[in-house]
Amino acid sequence: MSEQEPVHGHGASREGDRTSVRADERRSPDEPPSPDERPSPDERTSLGDGPRSGDRAQYGVCAFLALLGALVIVDALSITPLTSSNDPIGPRSVPVLLGVALLVVAVVYGVDVARGGRGEPEAGEDVDLSTAMDWRTVLLLAGAFAANAVLIEPLGWVISGTVMFWGAAFALGNRHHVRGLMIAVVLSLVTFYVFAIGLGVNLPAGVLQGIL
Repeated sequence: MSEQEPVHGHGASREGDRTSVRADERRSPDEPPSPDERPSPDERTSLGDGPRSGDRAQYGVCAFLALLGALVIVDALSITPLTSSNDPIGPRSVPVLLGVALLVVAVVYGVDVARGGRGEPEAGEDVDLSTAMDWRTVLLLAGAFAANAVLIEPLGWVISGTVMFWGAAFALGNRHHVRGLMIAVVLSLVTFYVFAIGLGVNLPAGVLQGIL
């Protein structure tokens, strides 16, 4: 009698499938799976069985937003309601709207977290850590802002702002000096009148007092 030859091909795979099915049928519902049948940590995380520390952190953000919104509303309601023809809205409206918006964001965020929403991790910036610090640019920017702080009182905002905007553009690599100077003058004039007319804040006019 010849020895029984092993089964190859599709027959062997069907036999293996039947064996695994019979093993699953014999296991009771309360019996834990064998180590070979347990999912890996990555699979458990993808199936939603991983750690929930991220959810706790997101719920903490929701609680912080809700608390901040409540504090803003309470503080706004303590403001004395003063209305006039120049300000018919009063000082309460904007803080109350801001507090309500924070509460709405907290509720919507909490509902999204409860439904399983998770933020995607941001990709790291492509920064070459071996590159040396560009101290020249930093010092030029600092000099432009320092010049504005020194010149704004004696010369006025339009001149000091022009120096600051032009110096910042030069520090960041702009080499079109005439065009950069013209843009700096326009920005200084626009911001001067926006503050004066739109916000009611008079910036120092300096030597241009009576001209602007």
